[in-house]
Formats: sequence, structure tokens, C-alpha cells
Amino acid sequence: MENRRAFIKKTTLGTAGVTMGLTALSAKSYSRIMGANDRITMAVIGLRGRGKSLMDAFSKMYGDGVMIKTVCDVDTQFFDQSVASVAENQKGQKPGTEQDMRKVFEDEEIDAVAMGTPNHWHALGTIWACQAGKHVYVEKPSSHNIWEGRKMVEAARKYNCVVQVGFQNRSTSNVMQAMAFLHDGGIGDVYMARGTCFKPRDSFGISRDSEPPSTLDYDMWLGPARYRPYNEKKGHYNWHWHWDTGNGDTGNQGPHQFDVARWGMNKKVHPVKVQSMGGIFGISPKECSQETPNTQTSIFEYEDGKILEFETRGRFTNAEANASIKIGNLFYGTDGWMEVNGGNWKAYKGRDTEPFAGSGMETEGAAVGGDQTFRAAPSSGGHFANFIDAVRSGNRYDLNCDIADGHMSSVLPHLGNIAYRVGDTLQFNGEFEKFIDQDEANMLLTRKYRHPYVVPKVV
Repeated sequence: MENRRAFIKKTTLGTAGVTMGLTALSAKSYSRIMGANDRITMAVIGLRGRGKSLMDAFSKMYGDGVMIKTVCDVDTQFFDQSVASVAENQKGQKPGTEQDMRKVFEDEEIDAVAMGTPNHWHALGTIWACQAGKHVYVEKPSSHNIWEGRKMVEAARKYNCVVQVGFQNRSTSNVMQAMAFLHDGGIGDVYMARGTCFKPRDSFGISRDSEPPSTLDYDMWLGPARYRPYNEKKGHYNWHWHWDTGNGDTGNQGPHQFDVARWGMNKKVHPVKVQSMGGIFGISPKECSQETPNTQTSIFEYEDGKILEFETRGRFTNAEANASIKIGNLFYGTDGWMEVNGGNWKAYKGRDTEPFAGSGMETEGAAVGGDQTFRAAPSSGGHFANFIDAVRSGNRYDLNCDIADGHMSSVLPHLGNIAYRVGDTLQFNGEFEKFIDQDEANMLLTRKYRHPYVVPKVV
């Protein structure tokens, strides 16, 4: 019992934050009162989906010395709503707008950018930002393919920029506690991890190619992707389900659970073998332009024989484990097993059916028959706040998910998708990030970039 209490005390994290009491000050007031290392001027690039969350989170830090100066999107129809939303959180301080992210990078007043673009823009946008000396918060997966993810790491290091990847679990205290418990041998030697992405999705339909709307810079939207005529069913959000711009749900929701799985297994190397199978079920290709599978099972083997499993179910399904997990993780060790469902976790010893450890449990008594309510602990300052803290310190080691970690976890869904597309079991050389004796698979490590939106070989 005493060891259990010590563990909880050691791994439970408090909420961190800096309150500066400057909620009523304008941008000019900040420049007079706050030091340059305290005030963070930002831009948000990509204003739909995750972009909305980025705008909301960072603009709410206005009182803590963070200000969104610019919002940027290739589609101007989102400008008015985005400006109003940011201004409301920034006590009336309105951001400017840009349609071309390159204009954002030219602004010397901007310290950092948050990338909420489609996946195929993550790498080039981040590299351009680093080349301009901007720190970057980039959404998951960190890249659209494996090769360009490595280039992002190189750019961050070359230009000494702080680059955080949006794996928010890395800053959630209960998940951090669960990972520490695993690494401390809580269920013995973890030999297998499982991630689940059960998100039933209906057909989004099909339409004819057409002219893009007048508000959209379609050439810029395509960016690094090969040219294709505009089609409304392949654009906003639906880009996820087409290979040129997205990575399916295995590479959409999946990266979060891939990251937790790799983290829990404490793997800091790539797997050596991968196989993946699946398809599009329940949706007719004549009625939907989706290319990525809605049902997919991927299995990864590490050099020591340990296994990582991942399952994507995009149709109607049950949940798994005692916690009714649909989006979550399971870990299997030599002494027991663990389930992680959002911010909550429970660990089971041997064949026991009652948990002996978990979130919200402080004593052995509560674990075996007392309080069975598992409460999500507050985030340790939050992933966004962690990014701002690291920008202020200028130290990438302060990040909870540096680009190197983000790349390692993003490689996993990319490997699974490549194995699925090739239809073969693949051997992977992690040191060189290339497949062994598989030319077709190696071609999918990168892409042919469309000029001038080219990820450079030398960043």
C-alpha cells in the first residue's frame, strides 16, 4: 500500500500555467510592458476542423501573454468567423488575415505558428516556418509521408526551432501517469500493445469535377499534391479519405493511439516488420470517392519480438475491454494488462477481474472493492501551454512531444498504410527508414512534389 501511495504521489502532475494579469492590454501595451521572451505573437494557419481548436486555445491565452496576430487560410470564406472568434477571446484585439502562408512567414513580428492544415501541407508548411525562424505547433500526423517527416526533424534542428506535434495525450496527466506505471513495471514486461480507432462513418457521396469556389485559392490548397480538378467531395474534410491529401482514419484519429501504444511500450526505434489488410466495406465505390480503407488491421513487430497491433473500424461495431473502448489502447504484460480509455486507465493483475491500479485510485483498498469511479485528472498545463512554455524557454527538451517523437509515432500509421497498399508483409530498416528489397513500398515513402510546393532534399 505504501509503495502504491508513493507511486501516485510521484506521477500525479499538477496544472502548470503562467498568469500575468494583462487581460485588458492591447498588443502595443504588451510590447511596452512584457519582455520579448515573455510575449508570444502567433499565427494560425488552417481555420477549419483542428484549426478552430488551435485558434480557440491560443487566443484564450491572451491574458497570459499570447496573441494571435494573423489567421491564415486558402479559403477566405472562413476569415470573418475566425477573426470574430479570436477577437472575442482577445478582448477585442482582432487578428489580420492572409490567404498565403508565405506572407505569414515573412512577418518578423510573428514568433510561432500553429498548423491546422490538411496532412499534405504539414511538412512543407513546417519547414518553411522553421526556415523563417518561426516555432511551430503542427497537428498530427506530423507528416503526409515518412520521408518528409524526417525532413521536418532536420529543419527543426538546423534552424533551432521548437516544433511540437499535436499528440495531446503527451500532456494529459492521467495518461502520463499510466505510462509511468507501465514503465515502472506495473504489469510486468509489456510484450504487446493494441490501439483502436472505431469510428463508424457514412458515405460522403460523390460529385462531378467543377470550378472551385471564388473564395478558394485551389492551386495553393493542392500545394505539394499532384494536380487534379477541383471536386467538392475531395476538398474540405473529405481530403482525409484520398491518398494524395490524407491518410485515412488509420492516419487521422489513429496517430493518437499509435503514439500512446509506442509510448507505453517504451519503443524508441522503428519496428522491423509490418503487415496490414482491410478494405472499404458497406460503401459502394459508385456512390463515394473514398480511396482509403474504412476497415484495416495492421500488425507491427519489433526486433525483440514484441508486437503492436492497430485496428481501424469505420463501420458499425462493438467496443472493447471493460472500459468499452472505441478510441483507446490496451497493453499486455507478463503480470497483467491495462486499458486506457481517453484520460482514464485501469490495470488488472493476472486473471483478476477487478483493477488493482488506475486513475482516481489512491489505495489498495479502493482498487479492489472501494471507489470504482475513475476520474480524468486535469491536463498538466495542457499541450498548448506546454508548447508556449517551450517557446519561451527556447528549449526543445521542455516539449512533451518534440518533432522527433512526433515523427516516430507518425511513421507507424504510414507503415501500415504502405503495407496495405502494397499488399505484402514488409521488412523495414529503421536506421535508414527504408524497406528491404521492396521497391514498390520504397516509392511510397515519399511523393512527386508539384512545383513550386516542393519539400527540399536539403532543408
